[in-house]
Amino acid sequence: MTTLVQTANAGLAARFRNLFKPRDIFFHDGKSLRRFSVGSRVQVGACLAAILLLAWSAFATVSIVSAADAVEGDVAQMERQVAAMQADLIRIRQQAEQRAAVLEQRQAFLNALVAGEQDADRLAAMLPRSSETPAAAAGAEEPYAEVEGMQRVFVERAEGAARERIVETAQQIRRLGLNPARFLGRGGPLEAVDTPAGADPRFRQLFVAWRQLDRLEDGIIAIPAGRPVNTGNFTSGYGTRSDPFRGSAAMHAGVDLAGPLGTPIYATADGIVGRSEYAGAYGNLVELNHGQGIQTRYGHMSRLIARPGQRVRRGELIGLMGSTGRSTGSHLHYEVRIDGRAVNPIPFIQGGESLAAMQRRADAGTPSVALGGPSASGR
Repeated sequence: MTTLVQTANAGLAARFRNLFKPRDIFFHDGKSLRRFSVGSRVQVGACLAAILLLAWSAFATVSIVSAADAVEGDVAQMERQVAAMQADLIRIRQQAEQRAAVLEQRQAFLNALVAGEQDADRLAAMLPRSSETPAAAAGAEEPYAEVEGMQRVFVERAEGAARERIVETAQQIRRLGLNPARFLGRGGPLEAVDTPAGADPRFRQLFVAWRQLDRLEDGIIAIPAGRPVNTGNFTSGYGTRSDPFRGSAAMHAGVDLAGPLGTPIYATADGIVGRSEYAGAYGNLVELNHGQGIQTRYGHMSRLIARPGQRVRRGELIGLMGSTGRSTGSHLHYEVRIDGRAVNPIPFIQGGESLAAMQRRADAGTPSVALGGPSASGR
């Protein structure tokens, strides 16, 4: 076995020596012939150098390829980061647009409420919907929060002012012996008003308060307020009295205001002329229907000016004082009737100034603490 290994090694050594045996290289430059001898060591060194160069080249090639792969991976990662940033920018822009849209919708509702240019149905349709407010864009939270805070304060103040006016108006109506529910159609002053489903609770409460106030103030325009004549003396009150013709006790359904013949007589509330005619004991009579079951009657006139079916405004001239019908002298017989029943006119005359101020405010749509709105009838 040892002999075979030695023989194999001897064979390899012989082939190696034969491969790198000294070599002569002849070079002829056209004039002379030169010989160069390349020894075995030189050949082995050159071969090793070539092998090392080849190995280095292979290593460098592998390194470059690896580096290129790494760079390509970094580029891909950067592209993914850029795509993520773009997606964030789109999301932030969408959030900003949604936030702005919500605030603009709320402001549009508040502007319409303050301007008083929309009727109740239209205003209800403009109610902002109840939804979570989108988050603001990064770095832009402060302006959005400032606007939203201002809107919140406005809504709270406006609702508070509306409810104060509701209480004030309802108290004035009660002083006249009337139920405020008469002017709300049903329920009472704090009755909820129908609103669209999904409305923002804060804005819904403001709308409910505004609608209740609008109904009350629209209703009080129908309430007689103040004196039907600028000058005149009370000669007979409401209630049981001695009848001037019979001398016996009789019910007097109104009050008598004496004055010179031809004294102007004015409507004490907005209404429509139901009658303008001669009516027996009333003499020349004008009867005004004010709505909500309220009427006023003006008797014994010398001249009828208002005509049946005519719409008149509070303070408008409707006739002249006289002594027609069952009368002992020039005077005005003035009645207030609720649901066809005569009531004492004195509270309506005495409370006329404050009630008339409310009527003027309601009729003019003058807002209080930036609160207002149209009446249901469009006035």
